[in-house]
Amino acid sequence: MGDKQKQYNSPLQATIKGITDLFRKQERVGTLNPSDRLEGKTVLIMGASSGLGLATAKQIAALGAKVVMGVRSGIPKRGEEVKAFSGNDDVHMLYVDLASFESIDAFVRELKEKIGKIDILISNAAIVVKEARKTDRGLDEMFMVNYLSKFYVVNELLKVGAFNTDGDSLPRIIYVSSESHRNPSEFEWETFGKFQEHKMAKTVERYGYYKLLLTTFARELERKLNAEKVKYSVFALCPGPINSNIAREAPAVVQPLMKLIFKMFFRSPEKAAEPVVYMAASKDLEGKPHDYLFLMSREEVDEKAADEENGKRLWEATLLLVSSQ
Repeated sequence: MGDKQKQYNSPLQATIKGITDLFRKQERVGTLNPSDRLEGKTVLIMGASSGLGLATAKQIAALGAKVVMGVRSGIPKRGEEVKAFSGNDDVHMLYVDLASFESIDAFVRELKEKIGKIDILISNAAIVVKEARKTDRGLDEMFMVNYLSKFYVVNELLKVGAFNTDGDSLPRIIYVSSESHRNPSEFEWETFGKFQEHKMAKTVERYGYYKLLLTTFARELERKLNAEKVKYSVFALCPGPINSNIAREAPAVVQPLMKLIFKMFFRSPEKAAEPVVYMAASKDLEGKPHDYLFLMSREEVDEKAADEENGKRLWEATLLLVSSQ
């Protein structure tokens, strides 16, 4: 256990672990069928202006969905790319800064006014910073974007009734997590939400910790939404190591080496999007309350994330933090 918890404690260790994970023996959970189409469905994709999010938006649009891209940049260029790739003109872009509660509030209002109900939420946005930064409210920016905003966005969407609960299938909420959620040894309850200074050397470790929070939250969200009966599907997944620009803030001296390694060993965003699109569109998952995929293999989440008491404690701590902002 101790060795496993050290596999993501530095950029080098994380890179090596990502490469070895690609060669791990896996049993495929399934594949999309030609009938797994999304006509008539509205899909909101957060963090869709580049990398995995953009690749997902293109593939979801190609399946016939109405696509809403929640982004901080790339308007309207990336939306036009999605339209051109998919041949689907029902693609919309809405601005949102996930480091700002005010921006999220405005985004939810605009979504309700301009788009209406959504059937599927794909929560993908994440950042990796070179050093700890504060938001305008004094919160850690990576904590806010990678975890806290996910909690806030979905609860605001639920509050305004944004999910289509009258359709022919359950609404699906999909969180892009990471196998690095297994790395932390414990929750940091005493310092939860408090800003902590750190440099790039500790960023990977913090990234894994926030993925633990996200994965734990996803399980608790499912329990709360489906307390009486199954009304929503809440899924999480690890897409594996991706050749994307998420590490763009890494020190300049290591950027050339990282880009080379990413190109040689990591999966393209187009390939990495497979489990995301599968979870959004596959009829095999209809009615399933929760699930977790690593690449295209079904796995159990870390026991800390699955623990109901941890889920309850995290929910209460997060709710308290949000209410104090």
